[in-house]
Amino acid sequence: MNYFFKSSVVLLFIMLFTIRLKAQKNIKEPQMMWQIAISIPPPPGASQQFGVAGAWAGIHHNVLLIGGGANFPDGMPWLGGKKKYYKDVYAFLKNEEGTLSLLSNNLQLPFPIAYGASCSTPKGIVCAGGENEQGLSNQVILLQWSESEKNISFQSLPPLPLPLSNPSITHKENIVYLAGGEGKSGVSTSFFSLDLENTAAGWKVLPSLSQPTSHAVFVLQSTRKGCFLYLIGGRKRTTSGISDLYSSVFAYDLKKEIWEEKKPLPYALSAGTGLGYSNNKILLFGGDKGETFHKTEELIAAINSEKDAAKKEALMNQKTALQAAHPGFSKDVLQYNTTTDQWKVIMSIPFDVPVTTVAVSTGDEVFLTSGEIKAGVRTPYILVGKLKEAK
Repeated sequence: MNYFFKSSVVLLFIMLFTIRLKAQKNIKEPQMMWQIAISIPPPPGASQQFGVAGAWAGIHHNVLLIGGGANFPDGMPWLGGKKKYYKDVYAFLKNEEGTLSLLSNNLQLPFPIAYGASCSTPKGIVCAGGENEQGLSNQVILLQWSESEKNISFQSLPPLPLPLSNPSITHKENIVYLAGGEGKSGVSTSFFSLDLENTAAGWKVLPSLSQPTSHAVFVLQSTRKGCFLYLIGGRKRTTSGISDLYSSVFAYDLKKEIWEEKKPLPYALSAGTGLGYSNNKILLFGGDKGETFHKTEELIAAINSEKDAAKKEALMNQKTALQAAHPGFSKDVLQYNTTTDQWKVIMSIPFDVPVTTVAVSTGDEVFLTSGEIKAGVRTPYILVGKLKEAK
């Protein structure tokens, strides 16, 4: 009898395991339908819109706002083109079907700025840090849309403890979190929070990042253990001129106030965008895998160290050809499951996917707001992906 009992238990275990495997195989991934929502119009007085990288973006009162950013209107940087910073703000009404309607292209920020961090909160869009012609910035503003006046307003928030470019930002309710970035002394491990209900207290210093990081994706998501802030990928500029690109993933436990290392990305990735969805998923859109980026850095280092004029010119020509033939950035959509701690590629976006931009989510839609699509090349298009949860 004991033999039959043990056999039955083993058989039951095998059956349950087989059913579980079949269920896992039959799990359908979320579907996203992508299209161009709208093209950003030219700024006032200009005949063409090249698109901008590093703009602030967010949504408030159902209006998508995109402000600032930088581009090269006079030619590519390797051909002598000079970077231009903007303070123009574009306002778009979000329609029910996922399209956008232009409300205004005649609005302005208090100053030109690019490469800061921005996130949409219940109180408005928090815009922090960045840089312009004068250098790095520590300024922080709350950008809001006035429905009655059909205009934008600004509220000054406490400045960052140090000026930073390309930091990462997210929020939980009215608490804003800002991580890393490029400072005057190098890439930062700083981690701060600001309570929008008590701004007089200023930015609170939190436990430092596990490694200096800029250009990372920063996302709030829940797990079985509570809420975590996920810092994903990114990079670090080094004194050698060759950046470290990260595939690492770290999660900050909001309850325990500690960082934990999670399963890394399938490959190193920086300057992408992402968001949390459902109860335990994170989606990452595009990003720079770094192949051309690293080759360019290596050529720049070789140019700087080369003494022979002819060899230096040959290296410069090689760098120009490499940048001019830039293939664009990743089109992958990566999914992370916070419960299983697993990454997978679930789809490809059928458009040039911008980096150094913001993913703005509204319900079941995400907008990728302009950005860089090749080295030095911006896009004026705003992409929209409509998320359909698999059943």
